[in-house]
Amino acid sequence: MSNLSDIGFPVQSDEDVNVLITETINRVEAIKCPQGFYLRFADASGAEIYLQGNNKQELIGFNPHFDGKSRRTVGLTRAIERDSSELDGGFYAWANPTDEDFEVSGEYPFVFDVPDFRMIEKIEFPQIREIQLTAFASNDFKIFADEKEYDSSQESELKYASKSFVPIGLFNFDEENSENVQPPRPIGMFAGEIKEFELKTNELSNEKFYWFLVETLGGETDVVADAKLVPTEPKIGGIVSGQFWLSGRVID
Repeated sequence: MSNLSDIGFPVQSDEDVNVLITETINRVEAIKCPQGFYLRFADASGAEIYLQGNNKQELIGFNPHFDGKSRRTVGLTRAIERDSSELDGGFYAWANPTDEDFEVSGEYPFVFDVPDFRMIEKIEFPQIREIQLTAFASNDFKIFADEKEYDSSQESELKYASKSFVPIGLFNFDEENSENVQPPRPIGMFAGEIKEFELKTNELSNEKFYWFLVETLGGETDVVADAKLVPTEPKIGGIVSGQFWLSGRVID
């Protein structure tokens, strides 16, 4: 499974990726920035691809996203640049900042990548903003019928609440000495309650994937998952859990 298969693009090889780029590149919206441009493909299902190009008109990368319904308030405290591409990046943030000094306050810190990062990088920090956050499921994705089933599934001494969030992408990251370490990863491990869900069809690929609106610690999150990760029909009030790649968009 991959982040692309979570939104209905089941690529298996570099050749599949090249085919996907060829199929989307003539159906895109161009977005210019000083470092180059983004080419945004938006499927009716909500699946999105952001192709990246530099000022030499060369394609240099791409990122998936899902345009979902979630909204949550965060305190943005710094930008995170990536070595993978000059157009890649994200933000270090606090979920639900609790007061004006939200650089060090809130329910927890976490990092999320942004598919059009260079369009909003010149933000003054710290700043409270609203974001839409999508969590892309991985192979450990699980669905439970209810909180009781979720609780009984936890066999270790350390147990997590049915609405919990662990920013594992920040493990081994020292913000005070961030110049000398690898940037934090946009990875979170969380559990949350299903508020809405839908089996969607990617209209370009005709492949199916699941979308969930999940309430977890810190607020709403859109969760997308390859249909193969969901062996039984979900239900409202069920619990999802797993490790997720986090992609967010800052709401204007």
